[in-house]
Amino acid sequence: MSIDRRRSDQAVAEAQSSVLSVSGLTTSFMLERQWIPVVRKVSFDIAARETVAIVGESGSGKSVTALSIMRLIPSEIGRVEGRVMLAGRDLLALPEADMKDIRGNDVAMIFQEPMTSLNPVLTIGFQIAEALIQHRGLSRAAAEAETVRLLDRVRIPAAASRFHEHPHRFSGGMRQRVMIAMALACKPKLLIADEPTTALDVTIQAQILELLKELQQEEGMSILFITHDMGVVAEIADRTVVMYGGQAVETDATARIFAAPADPYTRALLAAVPRLGSMDGRMRPMRFPIVDKVTGTSDEPAETPDTVSPAERPLLEVSNLTTRFPIRSGLFGKVSGRVHAVENVSFTLRAGETLALVGESGCGKSTTGRSILKLTQPDSGTVLIDGQDVLAMNGRALRDVRKHMQIVFQDPFASLNPRMSVGTAIAAPLLANGLATASQARDKVADLLVRVGLSADMAARFPHEFSGGQRQRICIARALALGPKLIVADEAVSALDVSVKAQVVNLMLDLQASMGLAYLFISHDIAVVERMSHRVAVMFLGEIVEIGPRASVFGNPQHPYTKKLMAAVPVPDPSRRGTPRPTSNDEIRSPVRAPDYQPPVRRYREVSPGHVVQMWGEEWSA
Repeated sequence: MSIDRRRSDQAVAEAQSSVLSVSGLTTSFMLERQWIPVVRKVSFDIAARETVAIVGESGSGKSVTALSIMRLIPSEIGRVEGRVMLAGRDLLALPEADMKDIRGNDVAMIFQEPMTSLNPVLTIGFQIAEALIQHRGLSRAAAEAETVRLLDRVRIPAAASRFHEHPHRFSGGMRQRVMIAMALACKPKLLIADEPTTALDVTIQAQILELLKELQQEEGMSILFITHDMGVVAEIADRTVVMYGGQAVETDATARIFAAPADPYTRALLAAVPRLGSMDGRMRPMRFPIVDKVTGTSDEPAETPDTVSPAERPLLEVSNLTTRFPIRSGLFGKVSGRVHAVENVSFTLRAGETLALVGESGCGKSTTGRSILKLTQPDSGTVLIDGQDVLAMNGRALRDVRKHMQIVFQDPFASLNPRMSVGTAIAAPLLANGLATASQARDKVADLLVRVGLSADMAARFPHEFSGGQRQRICIARALALGPKLIVADEAVSALDVSVKAQVVNLMLDLQASMGLAYLFISHDIAVVERMSHRVAVMFLGEIVEIGPRASVFGNPQHPYTKKLMAAVPVPDPSRRGTPRPTSNDEIRSPVRAPDYQPPVRRYREVSPGHVVQMWGEEWSA
């Protein structure tokens, strides 16, 4: 028997023993009357009860691979070739009517943003019941009873009473649980999860991952998990497919890929992953290593210089800052409640220092940043920059002091005018404040672009011509135009791929060293915060519950919420997968209070020099 024949027989046997077998998958899109391949010759198998992760950065082709498997690429614009074998049938060769039966029955899919998958005008119970009636032929009464059971299975509290609620009444994590319940309704053999935890907070992400693992064991299904997060891969995947440029560059057991990656790109991807605990023993921030994606070799990052100003007075002093938003209802707009977004927040920030504000969505960290710049009007408190009270200023005085304070937002594309060249956008604050002539502004723009790692000739281009990382560099250049002393970075690297995130963090550290910038670094990514910050403040429901030097807060966390946040961070190490992590099904608590609510007087204690923790009560005893 020839070698080729033996290989062919082996491939057939593997395909028959697999739940899903993908061979030579190639997906092309029509562009200017030509078929352009975006996924090329991808092959992998998924065994029963196995979880396979496809990991890669934006544009690598991982989501297109999942959509191709489900035959969700419109034939008018896309062409899918190769073989996708499920239970002995090639999905790519089936009529569309047969494929409709397979979707939901044999293969189910959940997406990154559940709100775009759920109909906002129908109750969640009705939507799940419809799937049961359509695919399993149940009566309405039986479908509703099964829906309640499914909601209970995915750990939604009071499932029966929430059956008749609409999607907007659920948090992001609970909506994703609803999508999982809908996917499990017809007991599929394979669940495809396309970035299901990317938009979720770290504690909610931990809950969803734990839920998927439990349901996989109970249902005996296989999972194809699409993600860009290597920490999540280490947490959930048995085997991993690494994609780059539309190709599978490495496929192996997850443990082997993390222990001894063979492909240079895989090594680069792993080197760029921030790891909580990697800064033990280091007091100052540290650059990420820059890895060559072709060779896989990396530089050894030098320790950053001591940038914190020894001046006696801090650059920024925030005292008892409080920001609340009224909730009005009824015909006359009576105040029926208030959102206590920021409650009695106090901290200082020195020139050349980075203070990170960390916490989950809705904790008030972004509102704190906007209140400091008076982009949102606070109710009370003081904000001093260089001894000047920002909140007492208006008009020209406020405009002048804002030259010293700038902000960089999460989404750079939304921050830039798509009809304005980037050179014009960067020059705008200079011209608006009368700080430069048109000629001087052009020279300044060229200098700023070079300073943030771009070239001066890019000034004539428009935002859509740049990648996400380049657009964020442009936003940083614009923030630097007026020579600020303080930059509020509001989730400035959260939307970036891991390698681009490392580059932007390194840029920010370089600028801090050369310009003495102070950063208020707002983030939910604790592993990045550990690398970037000098001090850390942990926020919960509008209040700072713990603040201190980064090494002290992360090395010796005291408040139960800080411990909960740190325990939920996925560790990019498959060998630690069995380590028990405390997870809870609790939703993030609401900051909405009655109109006459007065917050309790908080007490604090100093754990070590500069490390202060809020005393907590029975609400954290569990």
